[in-house]
Amino acid sequence: MSARLELGWEEWLSLPELGLPAIKAKVDTGAKTSALHADNIERFINTDGENWVRFIIRPSPDRPRLKRVCEAPISDEREVTSSNGQTETRIVIVTDMIIGAFRRKIQVTLTNRETMSYRMLLGRSAIGNDAAVIPTRSFVQGELSYALYSAKVGIKTTEPQNLSLAILTREPKNYSSSRLIEVARDRGHNIDVINTSRCYLSVGKEHSEVHYDGRALPTYDAVIPRIGASMTEYGMAVLRQFHSTGAWCLNEAEAIGRSRDKLLAHQLLARAGIGMPDTAFAHSPKDTRDLVSLVGEPPVVLKLLSSTQGRGVVLAETKKAAESLVDAFRGLDANFLVQGFVKEAAGADVRCLVIGGKAVAAMKRQAQAGEFRSNLHRGGTAKAVKLTPSERRTAVRAAKVLGLEVAGVDILQSAKGPMVLEVNSSPGLEGIETSTKIDVARQMIEHLEKKVARLSIRKRHR
Repeated sequence: MSARLELGWEEWLSLPELGLPAIKAKVDTGAKTSALHADNIERFINTDGENWVRFIIRPSPDRPRLKRVCEAPISDEREVTSSNGQTETRIVIVTDMIIGAFRRKIQVTLTNRETMSYRMLLGRSAIGNDAAVIPTRSFVQGELSYALYSAKVGIKTTEPQNLSLAILTREPKNYSSSRLIEVARDRGHNIDVINTSRCYLSVGKEHSEVHYDGRALPTYDAVIPRIGASMTEYGMAVLRQFHSTGAWCLNEAEAIGRSRDKLLAHQLLARAGIGMPDTAFAHSPKDTRDLVSLVGEPPVVLKLLSSTQGRGVVLAETKKAAESLVDAFRGLDANFLVQGFVKEAAGADVRCLVIGGKAVAAMKRQAQAGEFRSNLHRGGTAKAVKLTPSERRTAVRAAKVLGLEVAGVDILQSAKGPMVLEVNSSPGLEGIETSTKIDVARQMIEHLEKKVARLSIRKRHR
């Protein structure tokens, strides 16, 4: 025979499936169903097509900064009449409850209990017929502490915990996206994977929403953009919409736009006095020879402005070859650049990963034999490298000039010093994490946590 459950009129308990290690509840045999405080209640459909609910709970009335974002499948909806006679329709969830040595599944309704002394009401159905309630005693099943929240995630309770995040990507299973999703979940955050191309926007005076597969997306604490080059313009619009709903963006839309527009990026870097190879831009020049001569003697590199991962990049060994390529690019009716070739770089460049104004990792990429492009997608190899002070400063400044919180800065090691070749707003993580053994994904999520915490503090003091 199992032991009989004895309770006082107030008890500590935990709801582990909701990520709530400690919450103080009032035991009320007059109420049939238990109730849990919930704010910002939002319905959503999970990846399996099931109806779920997301809500925020601040488990301690005395610590408003301590919060949890919880998610659970919707079990039911029912009308509930409160003790003051008001009737409301509440969402019902089913979750595990641990109280003392007892563990059982209970039904809980979600409602706003902000004005109540207890964030949870424990009703008859949760207590069970075998329980005895002693109205003159408290915490018969032992006491817990709100310190369990900080112990669970390893950060101060004054910082945001269990953030609601979204990652914008059309390739959730690639290395970079998978790592960011994995780290975010390991650190206790809820993260939704959003296919950028399937978003559509409701723009209005009263409210701005992002809709996805027939529903309005919830508000997020932060959004991680991993927008492909082919989706740049629309992806930026989606990201701006998320920002207008109050989400902090790991890289803002305008900064992504600056980095993806190679002409604008080079102009901004040049204005800031940052070294780069001699470069000329064109669309349909009549004087081909003059365009090539602007960058010096061959060999020269020609790039389509829409090029990524080394595609649309060609090396011209002679002036005649360069002029022929310019004529060919002109026939494509495309914008392109001509760039001086840095011979001493010997087919290698340095990729520096900058996060929050700090160079956190760097690798040297070497092109394979007979190839001048060092991209790993082109068969290049990578190894960890220690940046010189000049290279470190150059990488950090380049990211700052373009306004990027996270950037992959590609640097050529030239006789004139470091030269920025390109600044990537969605740098791949596989090569740099593999070669350096540095957990870059974790540093990105930690930076996001700090930024959201500071933003939350500023909002509270307005």
